[in-house]
Amino acid sequence: MSEPSDDQKLADEWAAALGEDPTAPDVDVDDILAAPLDELQDTSSPISEDERRKLDTILDIPVTISMEVGRSQISIRNLLQLNQGSVVELERVAGESLDVLVNGTLIAHGEVVVVNDKFGIRLTDVISQTERIKKLR
Repeated sequence: MSEPSDDQKLADEWAAALGEDPTAPDVDVDDILAAPLDELQDTSSPISEDERRKLDTILDIPVTISMEVGRSQISIRNLLQLNQGSVVELERVAGESLDVLVNGTLIAHGEVVVVNDKFGIRLTDVISQTERIKKLR
């Protein structure tokens, strides 16, 4: 049996950190994206080729994803006094989950994982589409 490649070792380490089984069969992302979604499924008429092309265009739009550890409000005076080694107290308690934001909108909560000196995030709770829409109103 041959030795696994460095890429495979790294993938196995990430899988272990994220609680996945590295021996599980690979899943094709296209298969997942092609699966019907109950919330979006319209039984009255199938999607036309033109609509599918428009949807494909939207799916390729880049978004910014960020993780927020916490927030704090300070005065400009205190902000200007910050220097190397200064500590800013955050509103969030240690051990509390991080917020996962896409283009500034909260979509999930998660916890930090570290593999080979690189940070990642394990999603612990995904905000439902209905809840996100309610927050916009």
